[in-house]
Amino acid sequence: MTMDVRTRGVAVFLLLSFGLAWGGMFTAAALGMSLVNPLVQLATIAFTPAIAAVVVRVWVTKEGFADAGLAVRVRSAWPYYLAAGLGPLGLVAATAGLAAILGLWTPDLSALDLAVPGVPGWLFVVLLVAAMPLLAPLFAGEELGWTSYLRMRVFPGRPVAATVATGLIWAVWHYPLAFLGYIEFGNVVLGLLVWTVSFLLQEIVLSWLWLNSGTVWTASLAHAGNNLVWSLLNSILLTEAGGVDDFVVMLVGTVPLAALCGWIVLSGRLRADRTGRRGGARLASPNVRAAAVAPDAGRVRSGQAGA
Repeated sequence: MTMDVRTRGVAVFLLLSFGLAWGGMFTAAALGMSLVNPLVQLATIAFTPAIAAVVVRVWVTKEGFADAGLAVRVRSAWPYYLAAGLGPLGLVAATAGLAAILGLWTPDLSALDLAVPGVPGWLFVVLLVAAMPLLAPLFAGEELGWTSYLRMRVFPGRPVAATVATGLIWAVWHYPLAFLGYIEFGNVVLGLLVWTVSFLLQEIVLSWLWLNSGTVWTASLAHAGNNLVWSLLNSILLTEAGGVDDFVVMLVGTVPLAALCGWIVLSGRLRADRTGRRGGARLASPNVRAAAVAPDAGRVRSGQAGA
């Protein structure tokens, strides 16, 4: 893909992703709709990155979906599905454990028994994990845009830089939510800083899953687990029952997540061309993708950003 085509595609993707999402957020707020409501989120912002990626792939760069990682690939990618499915529970345990060590929380799981009347706590947790695959397609609305499209096209050949850039952009995309009632910070600047770090760390994990599995569905499953398991259980155990401030919970949660990301980066698991080496998706070669959008170009460059 020529530099001009790649750059134009990224620019249009960002314009659409931010324009549609921010427009939807502020419109919903102006109409008195709560962005805490999942239905409002689905109707206004959840699928805007995927929509932007489809528009760019089909009409702007015309590169198609050869490297979008749409195949499920359960047989070859099952270890990464397992990591995506159980990882959020591990992060809950690590976050709660660290909170206990720091004296912020007294270990008590009884709040889980009260989450849904008549449902024991252990079953409630099992049902949350079981719901993750069902909700993964909803979170693909973001992953098809950020991880499967954008990350592959910023900073070609520099996988860590590409992941950091994508994580930062993804964080900024969420910023209006901090001013529209979705999340509240006592200190907005500090809150946004920690929130940004959290998004950046999450993108490192999502990129690792995507690169090594070759399918966007591992990242979508992990994204579902982040919202449905890690965030929800942290809120029930630490904030609602334990009385720990939301911001403190988020800050404590970044510690085990940062440790995991350190292992991923330092062990080279974000290095270029890992996709396809572990049985994942075989991405179209740079020349093939370039030819699809610029068959007469004399010079082609990879549209991948360190995959």
